[in-house]
This record gives sequence, C-alpha cells and structure tokens, in this order.
Amino acid sequence: MAFLTDRKRVDGLGSAKTGTEHHWSMTITSVALLILTPMFLFAIGPLLGEPHADVVAGLSRPFPALVTALMLIVGFHHFRLGVQTLIEDYIRGMTRKIAIIAMTIISYGLAATGLVALAQIAL
Repeated sequence: MAFLTDRKRVDGLGSAKTGTEHHWSMTITSVALLILTPMFLFAIGPLLGEPHADVVAGLSRPFPALVTALMLIVGFHHFRLGVQTLIEDYIRGMTRKIAIIAMTIISYGLAATGLVALAQIAL
C-alpha cells in the first residue's frame, strides 16, 4: 500500500454523480407503491379464486386494469432500482456492467410481458 498514490487508493470509490437521482427515484417509487398496493389489493383481491371468465370480466373494467398496469410499471421499475443497488454493492468489474444490463432487460421485459398480457385480457 505504501507505493500507491492517493488517486490509486480511491479509484472506483468516488461519487458516480447519480446517487441523489437514484435515491429520489427509489423514494418516489416507494411512495407510489405505498399508494398503489392497497388499491391493487382492493381491485384484484375479490377476483382471487374466481372462475376464469369472472377474472377476465373483472380485469376488463377500467379501474382494475389501470391499477394493475400502474402496479406492473412502478413495481418493476422499483425492482430494477433495488437490484441495481445490490449489484453495485456486491459485484465488481465487467461482471457488474453485464449484470446491471441483464437485470434491466429482465425487469423491463417482465413489465412489458405483463402489460401485453393485461392488454390482451382487458381488450
């Protein structure tokens, strides 16, 4: 360690300049989920255990479909932000970049799949 310059000692440990933005995004999605979760349970809860035709009819109404779509979008965005933090904390090097890209693709892909399925049910 005696031969390392100050710059070498802190390389990779400095500010990424996006911490505040990331924190606010997590806070906003957390508050949105705090509001959306009871609405989602209120809209979808009565449909649990019902026959397929009743569930399709229930999701065809605007309020349950809108709440479900918002829950998918906000939930998977919040998931992506949380997993990104986890990856940044525990993975280093090129693996970190690949893992962040893979999780971004997976989370937005799952959200898109859910929205397409919801659109097919609701329309």
